[in-house]
Amino acid sequence: MKRITMAAAAAMTLAGAAQAADLKICVEGAYPPFSETSASGEVVGFDIDIANALCADMGKECEMVKTDWDGIIPALLEKKCDAIIASMSITDERKQVIDFSEKYYNTPARFVGKEGMTADDLAGKTVGVQRGTIHQDFMEGEFGDVELKLYGSQDEAYLDLVAGRVDALMADSIAILDGFLNTDNGAGFAFFGDSYSIPEYHGNGAGVGVRKEDTELRDAITASIKAIRDSGEYESINGKYFDFDIYGG
Repeated sequence: MKRITMAAAAAMTLAGAAQAADLKICVEGAYPPFSETSASGEVVGFDIDIANALCADMGKECEMVKTDWDGIIPALLEKKCDAIIASMSITDERKQVIDFSEKYYNTPARFVGKEGMTADDLAGKTVGVQRGTIHQDFMEGEFGDVELKLYGSQDEAYLDLVAGRVDALMADSIAILDGFLNTDNGAGFAFFGDSYSIPEYHGNGAGVGVRKEDTELRDAITASIKAIRDSGEYESINGKYFDFDIYGG
């Protein structure tokens, strides 16, 4: 076996350090069009593009860490990642545990079910929501006469809606539109009822989650959100996925 000289070993160590990520970003990979896993295993989507743009603006090398939604806040607290960019709404409940940047988008929630279904049809029905989300909180607070079925991912919920195992779903309107209604599986289904954006449940838009002590990182991310909005980079990313400004009012 060839011996590695001390100089060579030091060079290898420096090379490895140079390639190490400055920040690890927890992403979900199961919430299209914001975050999904491609056939090659790569995590792609609006959230991922925004994450990369923010990292570039901050001058940081970032690594995307695919993490199940149920474990994404624990992963942040356990320092498996440094930030969460996963369409996580900024709510008072979550702010008891973690902190957030300013929002990077804001869209309302809606119901989806079979075409012709109305909000009057919901009593006694089963509605699917992703577990641990603002949508679960909203349904429990406002639709107590509805049976809830909880899912680990939004994709699982779509499959059960198509199979008839739930009567309707409640989720982010854009996630439903691009992740379900605009796909082959969405044929015969439609939005129904009102659009909902109630701060008590839905918070103040989606922000980047960080640990409470990481105030410098929080502020740097907020500054970079403004920077990519001002530079046109946000608009360019937005246009890849949506035909309107998802940033919201």
